Amino acid sequence: MSLIFILIPLIASAILLLLRPAGLSRHLALAATLANLAATVYCLSCDYSQGMTCNFSVPWVPSAGIHFSLGMDGITLIMLVLTNLLAPLILLTSWEHKFDNEPRYYGLVLMMLAALNGVFLAQDGLVFYIFYELALIPIYFICAIWGGQDRIKVTLKFFIYTFVGSLFMLVALLWVYLQTNVNGAHSFAWADLTAVQLSPTAAHWVLVGFFLAFAVKMPVFPFHTWQPDTYVTSPTTGTMLLSGIMLKMGAYGVIRWMVPLAPEAMHTVDPLFISLAVFGILYASIIAVKQSDLKRLVAYSSIAHVGLIAAGIMAWNKPGVQGGIIQMLNHGINVVGLFFIVDLLERRLGTRSLADMGGIAKSAPKFATLFMIIVLGSVAVPLTNGFPGEFLLLNGVWTYNFWLGVLSGLTIIFGAVYMLRAYGLVVFGEARPETERFEDVNTREFLVLGIIAGLVIVLGFFPQTILGLTEASVDRILSAVQL
Repeated sequence: MSLIFILIPLIASAILLLLRPAGLSRHLALAATLANLAATVYCLSCDYSQGMTCNFSVPWVPSAGIHFSLGMDGITLIMLVLTNLLAPLILLTSWEHKFDNEPRYYGLVLMMLAALNGVFLAQDGLVFYIFYELALIPIYFICAIWGGQDRIKVTLKFFIYTFVGSLFMLVALLWVYLQTNVNGAHSFAWADLTAVQLSPTAAHWVLVGFFLAFAVKMPVFPFHTWQPDTYVTSPTTGTMLLSGIMLKMGAYGVIRWMVPLAPEAMHTVDPLFISLAVFGILYASIIAVKQSDLKRLVAYSSIAHVGLIAAGIMAWNKPGVQGGIIQMLNHGINVVGLFFIVDLLERRLGTRSLADMGGIAKSAPKFATLFMIIVLGSVAVPLTNGFPGEFLLLNGVWTYNFWLGVLSGLTIIFGAVYMLRAYGLVVFGEARPETERFEDVNTREFLVLGIIAGLVIVLGFFPQTILGLTEASVDRILSAVQL
């Protein structure tokens, strides 16, 4: 079953890139993502209380201890839900866009989705690294070919940041691999890597190597400088893939790989890591308040929200880790909705400037209502999807350190300031000639925004649905990796 999540988008991607079927590319891409979504729904009924299930493992380079190993537990399942739920919605948001060489565009999107699923399913260190790097290649070309102004310069900076960061992870991974001993041979298997007892000095450098890779991907201050320009320059689909799914690879990597492989050094470097994440929350929030470009505002808000996710996970207690997992899903849902709203505004008004908007509620009440629901989820209003995750994350950070918890809590206040300010400027106020003629959402747009708004409400009322799927897996990894 695990292999299906990789094979379906990979085969569809190969068809689009090699055969380039005219006029069918978007339909084939949507069919592939819906097939993966159906497989994900089926997996929701599986029992994850006993550990990894749906395992798939074949020898790849057995002499070097490399196996193509995939597996799934409750944590992996939520990442698959995130990826395969958002994928068809992201494709539907681009339905009215006309891309040059459309089969290649959708082929690259599907290749990236295959790699993302591989990252979350990998149970072999080298397989994880390969999929982690493979996800970078298609998104680079998506942004560089179909991006906006200065796309080559911006995407080159993004590629260098993420590629160099990943090299540090590879060095750290190889170091741990060379310390394994399974019947006289080395092994990349997760269980064998985590069984290695590192010296404090070695664990320190291994932890730093993994942190550099994951901090760039999330991103965490001060490794975030590639993110705002990349999000703004990328086509909307690329921005959604980056913000909704790809940055979660870093947070997932902290849970699955970074801490379990080098827990011996967490006490010495964890205060620095969490402090950087908390500082990033405040830094990005203050910059977001000052933004006049709505897309750039959402980009900086993403840095702030992901900073809280990173801080909660690295606190390494049950509320923090569970909050991080549920918030990765909820942040992905909310940020895809916000970037779609930015795309709708830009296509209808020809601008992203808040100064050029206002009075849209009069001409587009359905748009204004759906926009409001997504904004409320983003600022973690109780009974919306953002509230349970942020509450658990703040609880986790407070448990770790009271003052860091207080500072982290400012993300809710700042978030309310910049998101409600942006909403007010877009929807209310004096209408302009352009906004008076603003067209309300059509059927397809209403479907996408309606699903996202519905998830904001349903996951806010029933967070235990997600927490119940992950609790056994979180308990297991916390008990196995005690700091």
